[in-house]
Amino acid sequence: MKSEISTQRFSQLLSATPRGARLARLLAVRQLDEWGWPPGCSVSEAAALVVAELAANAVTHGRVRGRGFRLVLTVDSPGTLRIEVVDPRGDCPPLVRRAAGPADGTGRGLLLVEALAVRWGSEPWPPSSKAVWADIALARPAISGSGSIAQPATRTDSGIAASHSALSCQVPPVGRRP
Repeated sequence: MKSEISTQRFSQLLSATPRGARLARLLAVRQLDEWGWPPGCSVSEAAALVVAELAANAVTHGRVRGRGFRLVLTVDSPGTLRIEVVDPRGDCPPLVRRAAGPADGTGRGLLLVEALAVRWGSEPWPPSSKAVWADIALARPAISGSGSIAQPATRTDSGIAASHSALSCQVPPVGRRP
């Protein structure tokens, strides 16, 4: 018996400009839509936020004149979306700033990535670059006792659980579009 292992992968080199960062977010949402996660669902929205933050960091902190950054999206069979942003500044590791004040205009992006991702980190990317990555879970909604799909709960700003009734999306089979 042959086991089927399928991986979906998207990779794009982009300019290290604010326009390139915006394009990275738009391309990620479009690619996820092609893979079966429509814009507006929780997976697509979480991925868009993570891509926006990692791409903005690549443009702001990882920029080298004349070199761009790379966006890589990978969906593997265990149900994880890996988002990678590769920039040329391997000497500049990502730092989570824990004490951003209310008046600070920056310093919260990696906290947002940390909240949305199952795990995240960075690793060297040959020859002298780095890849900052985040894994987002692609869990299927649970079926309740009545046979209806139970909506996953998420944290809100007030810390109270809220339902994603309009934003949840089912995980499509890897390698096939629904």
